[in-house]
Amino acid sequence: MTSDTSPSLADALAAGTVVLDGGMSNQLESAGHDLSDELWSARLLAERPEAVTEAHLAYFRAGASVAITAGYQATFEGFGKRGIGRAEAARLLARSVELARTAARRAADAGAGRPLWVAASVGPYGAMLADGSEYRGRYGLSVAELERFHRPRIETLAAAAPDVLALETVPDADEAAALLRTVRGLGVPAWLSYTVDGPRTRAGQPLEEAFALAADTEEVIAVGVNCCAPEDAGPAVEIAARVTGKPVVVYPNSGEGWDAEARAWRGAATFGAARVTAWREAGARLIGGCCRVGPESIGAIARTLSATAA
Repeated sequence: MTSDTSPSLADALAAGTVVLDGGMSNQLESAGHDLSDELWSARLLAERPEAVTEAHLAYFRAGASVAITAGYQATFEGFGKRGIGRAEAARLLARSVELARTAARRAADAGAGRPLWVAASVGPYGAMLADGSEYRGRYGLSVAELERFHRPRIETLAAAAPDVLALETVPDADEAAALLRTVRGLGVPAWLSYTVDGPRTRAGQPLEEAFALAADTEEVIAVGVNCCAPEDAGPAVEIAARVTGKPVVVYPNSGEGWDAEARAWRGAATFGAARVTAWREAGARLIGGCCRVGPESIGAIARTLSATAA
């Protein structure tokens, strides 16, 4: 875990490449937990917190140095739909950070021998809706309305003292603008990661324009993409590095396709550790995986990056 003598994540990214974790939901499901719920993995923050800690620990053991919390779908509104009041929702949001910290302490005690960081997940507005709209964007809300939605959760997470805020799976540049407004002056660094379709956001904006929004935001220590096809990640990394001059974060899905009607994954995985050297050469400094990418793949990434380190 981080300590007074450990580098900040921003300093670590400036010095080299850092390994991010993989998908939280697939790791929890592989351990036998049912996530067929609108709250998804966030439900376990209340019901099975030890399972969340174990999932984080599996990635640290595999070689990850950054754990993303299980708060992607954790919002005041989402918890409210389940009858959970704001005070308890705030406690669960803070717990998401605490559970990742606990895993980092355990990994450190077991001899991890490297700095470990915690990234507080901030999912998009569409994740709260739980209807797949985070892959479309264009919610019909203004930037100001989206800022009002995100601010209480982000301020609550910031108070829990994560090392960084992961503004992730953002489908729409308008939502990115709202998120960037929220983190300015907050005192906690952040990364901004879009979900993309080719050279555009899911909402259809050119990535050059979308990434440019974060170029002058001091709090943003990395920009990039996640929850996308591995094939789309490489070109996006190049664009992010060129447009912003910042370190790039990249953590795509396995490459399998989700069949919403059958509620099953189809096709073959196209994610592989061999891709990561090309991503690093293009400017990626924080590399991991998202949906369907587990500890085995993260371990392969860690070994690949270690073997090819300059």
